[in-house]
Amino acid sequence: MTVDLTRNNLTGQIPFQVGDMSKLIVFRLGGNGLAGVIPFTSGNLSRLQRLSMASNELEEGIPHDLSRLMSLTHLYLGVNSLSGTVPPSLYNLSSLIEFAITENNLSGNFLANMRRFSLPQLRKLGIALNQFTGIIPETLSNISGLELLDLGPNHLAGQAPDNLGVLKDLQWLNLQNNNLGRGMSGDLNFLNSLTNISSFRLLSFSVNNFGGVLPNSIVNLSTHMQELYFEDNKIFGSIPEEIGNLINLTTFNVAENDLTGVIPNSISKLQSLRQLDLSWNRLSGQLPSSLGNLSLLYYLNMSHNDFEGTIPTSLRNCHKMEILVLDNNKLNGGLPGNFIGQMNQLRSLYIQQNLLTGSFPVDVGELKNLNELIVSDNKLSGVIPAELELQNLSALLSLNLSFNYLEGEVPSVGVFKNRIRISVMGNKNLCGGIRQLLLPACSDILSGKNGKGKHLSIRIIIVISIIGVSCLAFILASIFLYGRKKTLMKSSSRASLVYDYLRVSYQELLKATDGFSSSNLISMGSFGSICKGILGQGERPIAVKVLNLQQHGAAKSFMAECK
Repeated sequence: MTVDLTRNNLTGQIPFQVGDMSKLIVFRLGGNGLAGVIPFTSGNLSRLQRLSMASNELEEGIPHDLSRLMSLTHLYLGVNSLSGTVPPSLYNLSSLIEFAITENNLSGNFLANMRRFSLPQLRKLGIALNQFTGIIPETLSNISGLELLDLGPNHLAGQAPDNLGVLKDLQWLNLQNNNLGRGMSGDLNFLNSLTNISSFRLLSFSVNNFGGVLPNSIVNLSTHMQELYFEDNKIFGSIPEEIGNLINLTTFNVAENDLTGVIPNSISKLQSLRQLDLSWNRLSGQLPSSLGNLSLLYYLNMSHNDFEGTIPTSLRNCHKMEILVLDNNKLNGGLPGNFIGQMNQLRSLYIQQNLLTGSFPVDVGELKNLNELIVSDNKLSGVIPAELELQNLSALLSLNLSFNYLEGEVPSVGVFKNRIRISVMGNKNLCGGIRQLLLPACSDILSGKNGKGKHLSIRIIIVISIIGVSCLAFILASIFLYGRKKTLMKSSSRASLVYDYLRVSYQELLKATDGFSSSNLISMGSFGSICKGILGQGERPIAVKVLNLQQHGAAKSFMAECK
């Protein structure tokens, strides 16, 4: 008899009367909202072969009465709030094929009891997302038909057994988020035995304490291998050159280790790769152009390494790319033309904290799915492209252009209307935008530039005045040498000179030339410009030369003219 009440929105408690259904063979209650405890009377169902109470809200412990279900082949109690330890008597269920108690609050040294008992028929064992402690016993290899072993996250410690390779049918091994390893060489020796398993699909030992060199033996793992997760350990060395042997690999994650060296060229052979994460290591060299051969790639993370050189244009061939993370490297040069716009599925682009130069790419306006664009802390210049204002970027939630050399007016439409979504700080020549950005008005920027020129003009006029007075003194002294007989001539000459070298204030010159307006410009040379003006109420026409002392050789040219 079968009772299947899966996903029926049931609530309340499981009645103890279920133990009266003696002919029950399959009993499924998964995916409901049942609370309370697992009835101990369930142990009366002597014919029961399949029992599923997963994905409910069951509490307290697993009743030891379940060990009386000697015909039981499948037991699913995962995704509840069960607590306490697992009754050791459950290991007497010699017919058990699949046993899953994942995602509960179970604790104790569960695996230690496997040394005394045997589950010869077991194919799948899942105890992840609990609070189990202890070590992984070598006797686990006695379950020779094991296909799936899911042990993490938990609090397991010690070393991974070196004899796991005898599990010839193993396809799925998850050790992640434990305390395995000593952070020393030899921690990864168990990988050598795993090369004997031809049916391997997934191997994960992320977020542990494994140390030592990443062994070359990983390139000899099964060619059926699809997912490798080694991130957040203490692994050093380089990525093996022949990593391209794993031709069916879809995910390769070795982030947050201490790997060095360059990315092997053979990585281009991983034509099935969809996720590649090499971030937070000390990898160096250039990003290989062969990355563009990975046409199925949708997640690429190379951040926080020492990569240099330019971003390879070949990445535009990765049309399925959704998340591209290249920040915190030493990448330089400009963003390749017609590069970003080709990735029409791109949702997130992180290229901040590099040495990128040139103008901001205008083809970003073609990315209608873009949610995040972070390009801060580079050396990008020019204006913010109008394409960023387009309505087809309505999906854009975060835009960070800060600490570059951008200039000009910040738009006030599109994503730029929302202060929370954008950052443009650290670009000294930006202006305008919404009020909350606290940027100067563009008119103030322009007048500031003029003001800077005015201060420069003041310095030049002072220099001209000093040199003029010096010339005047020299001439007067020469006249005096003619003697007293030339007194009248001297006075006349002196009056003439005083008239020729009028004392003129900066404010008078500013007024006469209308603020050195470009409309009064007469000519412009390599060292400065000449403006015309009308001086005072006498409407005396004048010409004022304004030197650009920041131009090399300007001061020397001025001195030459005075001679």
